[in-house]
Amino acid sequence: MRRALTVTAVAGAALLTRRALRRRIGRSPLWPLPALETPVSGHSPRRLLRARIVSRTEPAEGVVRLVLESPDLPAWTPGAHVDVVLPSGLVRQYSLCGDPGAAGRYTIAIRLVEDGRGGSREAHARLVEGAELELRPPRNRFALAPATSYVFVAGGIGITPILPMLRAATTAGADWTLLYGGRSRASMPFLPELAAYGDRVTILPEDETGLPDLAPLTGARPGTPVYCCGPEPLMAAVLAAAPDPSVVHLERFTPAPGTGAGTGTGAGAGTGTGAANPFTVTLRRTGRTIEVGADETTLAAVRRELPNTPYSCQQGFCGTCQHRVLAGEVDHRDQLLTDAEREDSMLLCVSRASSDHLVLDL
Repeated sequence: MRRALTVTAVAGAALLTRRALRRRIGRSPLWPLPALETPVSGHSPRRLLRARIVSRTEPAEGVVRLVLESPDLPAWTPGAHVDVVLPSGLVRQYSLCGDPGAAGRYTIAIRLVEDGRGGSREAHARLVEGAELELRPPRNRFALAPATSYVFVAGGIGITPILPMLRAATTAGADWTLLYGGRSRASMPFLPELAAYGDRVTILPEDETGLPDLAPLTGARPGTPVYCCGPEPLMAAVLAAAPDPSVVHLERFTPAPGTGAGTGTGAGAGTGTGAANPFTVTLRRTGRTIEVGADETTLAAVRRELPNTPYSCQQGFCGTCQHRVLAGEVDHRDQLLTDAEREDSMLLCVSRASSDHLVLDL
């Protein structure tokens, strides 16, 4: 009797082990090879955070400010933005404009763009107080570098990533000035908050002062960093006025005009040639190899196998679809990645293989 019970127990344990192995191998056919590093974004692209909208206000005409709360929200630094998953599934990027020291709380502001791609219209219509929202962890490509002085330039809703920078620069004891332009005072959010900084801030409503005077750029000490976020004409004017364009840091959420996103032409577009050849991609984590046609993007081919792969702009400037490249040569066609990042990663929405085959950390 004891022998029969032992045999039954061993057989049961073996059956459970086989089932567990099948499930594990189903999730990753290359198991038990060592796990790969976290993707270059710093977080798993599949990781979603959930937060509740605890406050919705209107700090200016056509602008809503949303305060989100959750104990799971990671820490962030001035200049960071988050990918917000709208109820329809659209993904849009919004700068964090609250206090980095407020644990578990994010603040974003969204301007309504009637002739845009639909994200802001949906946000204004459906993101109401009490609603739950999905977002991805913060990323920062507009980080504030330590300095003794700064010049900040913001246009309209471009004030959002600048606000936390002003607080950080003030706390650090740095000398700084802000030029803040907009169509009118009524359209410019956060004016009451900025009033506390006194004459460090120059408000430049276009209906009162015309186009902003960028003279402070030429009067700044050599090497003073310039941080600018706003409409493309403003950023172009800042680059043109700056004595040293290398110290100018820009934050974009639309492609720069004439850069040829996705075609590899124009300044800042990357190294792409514009030609589109078919190639294959091995998804290293899942062990599958897929074909990428000449008339489709790498992102489209990957999403056939992994439909939850995140993306947003599809034009090579937001960074949502950045992934690690483990093997193969990449034809980079984005406007975003640094030379160092291009050594081992790519943006799936616009970049392709310059060889016949790529291996991705997916």
